[in-house]
Amino acid sequence: MRALLVDHSAPGGLRLGEAPDPEPAPHQALVRVAATSLNYGEVRHVLEGAPDGAVLGWDAAGVVERAAADGSGPAVGTPVVTMDAAGGWAELRAVTTDLIGTVPEGADPGAVSTVPVAGASALRALHRVGPILGRRVMVTGATGGVGRYAVQLARQGGAEVVAVTGDPEGRGEMLRALGAHEVIATPAAAAAPVDGVVDMIGGRQLVEAYEQLEQHGTLVSVGHSGGDAEHFPHGALYGDQGRHDRSVVSFYLLGCTGLARDLGLLARQVASGALDPGTSWRGPWGEFGEAADALLDRRLHGKAILDIG
Repeated sequence: MRALLVDHSAPGGLRLGEAPDPEPAPHQALVRVAATSLNYGEVRHVLEGAPDGAVLGWDAAGVVERAAADGSGPAVGTPVVTMDAAGGWAELRAVTTDLIGTVPEGADPGAVSTVPVAGASALRALHRVGPILGRRVMVTGATGGVGRYAVQLARQGGAEVVAVTGDPEGRGEMLRALGAHEVIATPAAAAAPVDGVVDMIGGRQLVEAYEQLEQHGTLVSVGHSGGDAEHFPHGALYGDQGRHDRSVVSFYLLGCTGLARDLGLLARQVASGALDPGTSWRGPWGEFGEAADALLDRRLHGKAILDIG
């Protein structure tokens, strides 16, 4: 099969080449990939440390070519969206059926390929915040892939959504169209305390967002794109003066169970237009370098999609 292979001597660290077809385990289906979407973490961090010849890629959408031998998962010919720690940047992918969601016939595989890491992270982070109907929920990094999904899903869930972006004037109209009630440049600028935070930035912004939590509030740390450390000043963790029972929780998507249902649900919403995947760049997979550069340079506000084949 053809695949994007790690090659640290090539521009962007990848080249198109040939790799062995994957051999599925009994609980895995073989999927012919039509599209993949890129995530900042895999391009910035995973690619740098991967050995030459590896096939990376977290997100991929396509069609089941061989069903799982144990009878689990979708049948041959079913359009699907898939997620795993590697293997998405190739024509064929063997993937555990617990990480496969079914997709409506005729859905755009490129749009659907944005769902796994970005959409499922947003959905599960909001679940971890707790009941959000009538609550105030802050989303940092709101113009990124996860952030856009989190804003939309929080609004669907009945929350009052506070979106944090470095460019509130330039991106405010877009974020309000997605469902944000309030668009601000920093967590400290919030008009009132919040009941939950979905944080994609980490570092100083995480600490600042934590300080906006109401009692019983939860901050879910999803991303760490800020690159700086979290230093809580003395007194930040006191529990008096309305600060009782606030919490910061860590998050790892592949540590969650039942993701197949989430992937299918989100794919249906994208296919129907109920969720906007926020495609900022799309092209053939041979142009990976262009997409990766735009992602790493922070020129993309949304998702980059590679069409496979």
